[in-house]
Amino acid sequence: MTVTLRVVLDQLVAPTSVDLAEASASLTEALIATAPRGCDVAAIVPSPGIADGGAIAGLSSETRLSMRRRELAASWQLGVAPGIGKGLIHSPTPLAPLVRHDRVNETHQIVVTLWDLRAWETPEELPRAEVLAARALLSRVTKHADAVIVPTHAMAERLAEVAKPKLVKKLRVIGGAPAAGLRVPSDAVGRLRALDLPQTFVATAGGSAVSDALGSGFAAVVAAGWEGDVVVLDVPEGDEPAVIELAAAAGLAEGRVHARGALDRWDRAAVLSHAVVFVASSARADWPWRAVDALAVGIPVAAVDAPVLHEVLADAAAFAPADELGAALSRALGEDAERLRVLAGDRAKGFAWGASADRVWALHAEL
Repeated sequence: MTVTLRVVLDQLVAPTSVDLAEASASLTEALIATAPRGCDVAAIVPSPGIADGGAIAGLSSETRLSMRRRELAASWQLGVAPGIGKGLIHSPTPLAPLVRHDRVNETHQIVVTLWDLRAWETPEELPRAEVLAARALLSRVTKHADAVIVPTHAMAERLAEVAKPKLVKKLRVIGGAPAAGLRVPSDAVGRLRALDLPQTFVATAGGSAVSDALGSGFAAVVAAGWEGDVVVLDVPEGDEPAVIELAAAAGLAEGRVHARGALDRWDRAAVLSHAVVFVASSARADWPWRAVDALAVGIPVAAVDAPVLHEVLADAAAFAPADELGAALSRALGEDAERLRVLAGDRAKGFAWGASADRVWALHAEL
């Protein structure tokens, strides 16, 4: 008898985040590659299903629901999940058919994944409706999920502070990784040219114009005496002018700052490969997607002294408190640059979707 693990792949149909879409695809590919004997992997997707260009080879089947993603999310958040059926269900995001079920007698499991706690740590950076939806979803997760995956122990500890004890008992730590196959493309120079970016710069990310972390990153660039350009990745659409203003308030001339939105893996790798340093200035207990990308392409990292960054980056970054981040950036630009490049490459080897997939299979076996 074949045991099927069904993965919720809404992000491959209607992505709300480049990172979540890439993580969903990368993990699913790894689950297929590492499936134990007698097991296979299938998909649960909203209408109209996964496009041919985004199809994942090796899926045994696709449960295509009648609703589009937005309607599906609203339905599932209300506990209405028709057409799902029973079995092992894994979601690489918090969105899942979280309904009352019997794990013991019906072999019905639901596991979800949380990648950030923005709705609790920096709610001012999100629309109020999004904050309320995230908090309501966590209540359903607490009540109905059989296990909740978070990518770091630091995030598990932070979640324990804002969640009910019932949820804390369900937490499991399984790390993320760079998007599958992430590497510097052969046409990196051309990609930079197409993005209208310079050949050398300091890079950072998390571009909300109201982000204190982004302001700290800009202040660090000034304090370190960096006189070149700065590239800011992941800037929300429409926030570019405000980000430029925030940089100007820190002392960076408008012409030196280049704000860009969410880029695909190849453009990101091209951009980061030309950065002299990546500045990780957010202390939130989120999975640091861009910092891990920076490790993967082997560039030095200067990071704010925060638990999640210490856990993920370890000795592959120069650390300092937020108000002294300029000193860490100076070290990463200067005497520590080559050492951090070597350590970045070594540290990056510790993050792989294959290892994560093995632990996901083990978790479902445990349940």
